[in-house]
Amino acid sequence: MARVFSGVQPTGNIHIGNYLGALKQFVELQDENQCIYCIVDMHSITVPQDPKELKDHILDVAALYMAVGIDPEKSIVFVQSDVAQHAELAWVLMCNSYTGELSRMTQFKAKNKGRESAPAGLFTYPILMAADILLYDADIVPVGNDQKQHIELTRDVAIRVNNKYGETFVVPDGRFLKAGARIMALDDPGDKMSKSAENKHSRVSLLDDDNKIKKSIMKATTDSDGIIRFDPENKPGISNLLNIYSAFSGKTIDDIVKDFEGCGYGDFKKELVNIVQTGIAPIRERYEDIRNSDELIRTLKDGAERAGAIAEKTMKRVKDNFGLGL
Repeated sequence: MARVFSGVQPTGNIHIGNYLGALKQFVELQDENQCIYCIVDMHSITVPQDPKELKDHILDVAALYMAVGIDPEKSIVFVQSDVAQHAELAWVLMCNSYTGELSRMTQFKAKNKGRESAPAGLFTYPILMAADILLYDADIVPVGNDQKQHIELTRDVAIRVNNKYGETFVVPDGRFLKAGARIMALDDPGDKMSKSAENKHSRVSLLDDDNKIKKSIMKATTDSDGIIRFDPENKPGISNLLNIYSAFSGKTIDDIVKDFEGCGYGDFKKELVNIVQTGIAPIRERYEDIRNSDELIRTLKDGAERAGAIAEKTMKRVKDNFGLGL
């Protein structure tokens, strides 16, 4: 079977963009692949975090992993910082990466906009992400479209090391959403949906109650012509809502547009509220059961042991090829 690796940061409530862009793929892949899914807490400290909140968020994300359908009997689920080889391999890869390629990363440019300086970790975290992937000989990395550049960097670094030191890493492939399916902010469809946005109605989170879901969708930005048509360039707001409707309902966008022919945005949004509420409700219910169980911590500790065994084999190969250690 192919090996799959991916991870999510424990920085606040996971929203439907994370779910549709990544977590839904995680579940689909686990039946026919060997899957390793990580809560990447080391990535989250590239910006200041409250330690207590961070620990809570780690458990929140782990519980949501399982609530959306990730089965720890089929997949390895663990916390990144519980496996020390992530940081160890990151240093080796940093020594085989270049400031020029890191300075071209678009997410760094966006996060560093307006600053004269930035934490070094914010600059180098794409290398830690590469280490996360390469540590497990991953064949497939399911991520949102906004992570394509990071996957390309991971591939470039793996190929560079293999060419210089011999076959060391599996060169992974990204598994991305189909074109046009990226979920954008509800209040500004020019930006991707974000956990850190100030406006809470810019997103729908998996733990939102029905009232919050309704308010956020009914407030969503559209346009003034009132025609339901998929046109991301000229009608980004309604096109974003059509993407969300399609992802939750399983219907094609063309069929949805036909269903609402002659209807206004209000009618469409009301039905979208029902679709999203129905899709999220069982996830929220399962989450409550899992988050409050003693089994959660045991599952993560077991996952770290299983992940660590794989990581140690990779690091032995890396050290042998690089001439490190005795």
